[in-house]
Amino acid sequence: MDTQKRMNLKPVVYVGISALVFMLILSVYGWIQVGPEQKIPVHWGIDGQPDRYGSKFEGLLSIPLVSVFLLALFLVIPWLEPRRLNLEQSQTAYKAIAIGLFLFMTILHGVLVLSALGHRFQMNKIVFTGVGFLFVIIGISIRKIHSNFFMGIRTPWTLSSELSWQKTHQLGGILFTVLGIVILILPWFTGGSFLIYVLITGIAVVALVPVIYSYVIWKSDPNKQTSGR
Repeated sequence: MDTQKRMNLKPVVYVGISALVFMLILSVYGWIQVGPEQKIPVHWGIDGQPDRYGSKFEGLLSIPLVSVFLLALFLVIPWLEPRRLNLEQSQTAYKAIAIGLFLFMTILHGVLVLSALGHRFQMNKIVFTGVGFLFVIIGISIRKIHSNFFMGIRTPWTLSSELSWQKTHQLGGILFTVLGIVILILPWFTGGSFLIYVLITGIAVVALVPVIYSYVIWKSDPNKQTSGR
């Protein structure tokens, strides 16, 4: 049976298309309101102030175009995944991550358009809060992901050991969730170099610790795959 038919991706399609329509409406409105030669903010520093300006195209259409690519990617991946049954069994997590990402992109685009129209926001707080929520969603979701080649903590050891995959994703889920909560809350109480230090340290821990842990578990797994075909 075709895996794509068994995976109910309608929620991803509905949310993705709704997000795109909303973003395009905002973009059209912003395009009409902004002057033809006006530069609009497209990047903000850690202090929340704009530090780079771009064209109307960059500021008003970049995120919708990226979102179109992401929607296409989420729909194509099930066709390409070699471990299709595992991905099908992970579809709740798959859809949660996809929907969370589209919601984040929609909010970010809305703030960018309003900024182009002259509204001022504490962009660093908004972005960090959004990223924090996204990390929490990822942290909760990846604990339910079965072994596959497109989503999750994919190392040579998790992909060749079911035990390593399961335990690594349990640990990774906890680390992502904790980092997400920290990123969500911390910017409302502090900023500057300390916030950057915490963010870089947190990302390094989330990136490196599961990789090392996956190898340790792989070494102790008597059922690990160690040979080729």
